[in-house]
Amino acid sequence: MNWGTNMADQDKQLDQLFAQAREARDVFPDDLAVRIEIDAEAVRLARSARTSRRTWRQRIGVIGGWHGLGGLVAASAAGVWIGFSAPTFLPDPVDYFVSQEATYLMADLNLDENYLEDAE
Repeated sequence: MNWGTNMADQDKQLDQLFAQAREARDVFPDDLAVRIEIDAEAVRLARSARTSRRTWRQRIGVIGGWHGLGGLVAASAAGVWIGFSAPTFLPDPVDYFVSQEATYLMADLNLDENYLEDAE
């Protein structure tokens, strides 16, 4: 480009250079596109595997690590055991709710009995 010319000539020369650049596009090899896609998929899979491992580590860390997780499992197992085989001195909550009428339950909850009449 000759910078000594006027602005209109410079614009025309610049337009010609852009036209030449648009026409002279490089050829993108087909095998290169396939290799890029394969590499991108490998990177994506590696990142997702690292992310899932990191997520589990964070979740276990929130409850106190492996010691906290062990305690949580032990407490859950004890709760299930006590729930299925409750001691005889404890009342069975299912029998409590099944054997009584709904009005007694509402009275225990200090709710007005008119609520039951309006619902019917």
